[in-house]
This record gives sequence, C-alpha cells and structure tokens, in this order.
Amino acid sequence: MEFKKIKLPFKIKKPVLALGSQSKNTVCFAKDNLALLSPIHPDLNTPADLLSFEKAAKYFLKKRPKVVAFDLHPEYQSTKYAQRLSAIPCLPAGRSYQLSAIQHHHAHIASCMAENGLKNQKVIGVAFDGTGLGTDNTLWGAEFFICNYNIFQRKAHLKEIPLLGGEKAILEPWRLTAAWLFMLYKEEFLNQEVGFVKKIDQEKWRLLKKMYLSGLNSPLASSMGRLFDAAASLILEKFNAHFEAKLAMELEKLATSCKLQAASYKFKIIKNKDRYILDPILIFKEIVADLKAREPKEKIAYQFHLTVAQMIQKICLILRKENKIKEVILSGGVFQNKLLLNLSLDLLNREDFIIYAHRDLACNDSGISLGQAVIANSRS
Repeated sequence: MEFKKIKLPFKIKKPVLALGSQSKNTVCFAKDNLALLSPIHPDLNTPADLLSFEKAAKYFLKKRPKVVAFDLHPEYQSTKYAQRLSAIPCLPAGRSYQLSAIQHHHAHIASCMAENGLKNQKVIGVAFDGTGLGTDNTLWGAEFFICNYNIFQRKAHLKEIPLLGGEKAILEPWRLTAAWLFMLYKEEFLNQEVGFVKKIDQEKWRLLKKMYLSGLNSPLASSMGRLFDAAASLILEKFNAHFEAKLAMELEKLATSCKLQAASYKFKIIKNKDRYILDPILIFKEIVADLKAREPKEKIAYQFHLTVAQMIQKICLILRKENKIKEVILSGGVFQNKLLLNLSLDLLNREDFIIYAHRDLACNDSGISLGQAVIANSRS
C-alpha cells in the first residue's frame, strides 16, 4: 500500500489514527513529525471502497495509535468504524483508544495549515464545500472561522437554505433554485419571465412548496456548494445533475469563457449577535434581471464567481479588523473551482493578506483525515 507523506511542523504527542470523511476518504496515521495518508476511497457507501478503507485502517491499527479521530457526523461509515473501536483494547495494559470527534470544516482548515507548515497561530479559516455536520447539529458548508489547531470560533457563514427533499437536492439542483426564488418573490415566483421558471413542472413545484412551508424533509444548510448549484441551475436552465457539483463545474467553464468587462452582484452582510450572515438573495434578483435583459450568460456566470470572491474579501477584512489576524486559509471542495480560487487570491492579495491554499493535497475531503489528526493531537 502506497502512502502520501506529509512532514509536520511539530511533533505528535501520541500516535493518532484519523479516519477521514465519508466521500473522497483517506485514512491518516500521524506519529513523531510525520503523517501518512492512504490512497483515496471515493465513497464509503460503496462496499468495495468500504473494504479498502477498513484494510487501510487495520494496517495503521497495527502501529498502535493511542488516539482515534473521526468526523462528527454519526452516519458516516468512518465514524461508525471509530465507534466500534471504542471497546477494543489498544495496549497490553487494556487501555481503550482515546476517541476524538472533529468538526468537518475545522479539519479542512487544519489540514491546509499543517500542509503549509503552520504551527498553532490563529488564522482566518474559509471553508467552502457541499455539507458537513456543524456543532449545532445543522449542515454547514460556507464557513468563516477564527481558529488554530485546538479551537475554532464560527464568525460568519452563508444564510441557510432548506434542502428540499434532503440529499435529493444534490442531484436535482433546481430544488435549491426554486427555494431561493420563492424566498425572493413569494407567490410571484412563477411569473418571472426567465427560461428556468418557464421550464418548471408546476405539479412538482406544488409538492416542493408544501415541503418548503412545512419544513418536512428540508434540513437547513449554509452550503456554498449548494449556492453554486442553485445559481448554475438558474443560469444554465438545467434541472438535474448526474453527480454532485456537475452544474457548478459547467458554470465555471462558462464563466471562464467570458471576455467581457463584468462587475459583481450585490449581497448583504447582516450582523447577528457575534456572527455575520452572508445573504445572497440580491444575487438571485440581479441574475434574474440580467436574464430578462438577455445579458450574455458567460458574463452572468463570471459575475456570480466574482461576487463570491468579494464575499470572501469583505468578510476577511471585517475579521482582520476585529481580530488583528492577517493569515487566511482557503480550503474545502468548492476551491477546486480554479476561477473562484484565482479571483479570491487576487482580491485578498490586493488587501495584503497572507494567504495559504493547498499545494500537494487536494482541497476536497481527501485532506480531512490530516486535519483530524493534527486537531486531535493538539487536544490530547
């Protein structure tokens, strides 16, 4: 079995086995100042991938870890595996493994910190992905933290949207678009003269509307991945995706082809006690207006990307002023979008931030296990 080696900027106190996420899973073993990452197991709901995951975990268990780190989500196969380990003796003396549950987005930021050789200073962490379970038992996915390896504070996030039908919204992104447009226009939603609305099956929408109003099977999610899905469905007039983020990838490709001068859309930043909420409702209002005006779709797509990059810039400026921190970490699967990453780097560089992104590891969930390992080490 071949492993990716990551040299750590500190020494591990106790050997750690970190079991990673549910999709794009890797298993990590950290000891001394070295972390070893297994090959990627794409989906632990697939029997073959689960078997490969268990094989990697058993290999590292022979190295006698004292700490086992895992994701907060109770339904992840990697989490269930960790829970099963709790009754197995770790050492001849009969001590059990020390279990450490790690929040998904904190692990994203910590993996990028470790890969870039940061020790334990506080940073501004920007974690954008599909979804991960938050400490409040809701779904997170567009998060701004002040954190180090040991702790994190959730300082800002995207406004939550109900995922109508739960996970069905991932492969039917039109559900997300419909939710945002209904939130914006209420009963006037279906009167909007744009291609997306004209193509809606009104019987299906009636069922989704009942779901929206009742909250039935509609968990709230502050997900940047799902915001990209919703914008892509509206702009491209496509309702379904064969795999997660497919429409978002198409939107990036379209935006990259834009040769026109473009400005960003408007959005709101709302202060709510000790936290900032990014409200993108005005983005949808302006996209609808541009579609009605028959603006080039590549320009609309580019302006959406630029707007998300400006969200990052503006929140980071607020957090720097409040916390006197200028180091910014960018992680999470949404940053596989090279256009968004480059726009964000450009805007942050203009404000003299010190920015860290992934170099050798992917920014998606394949780096989660490394983040889990270094956080668990800091807390042990």
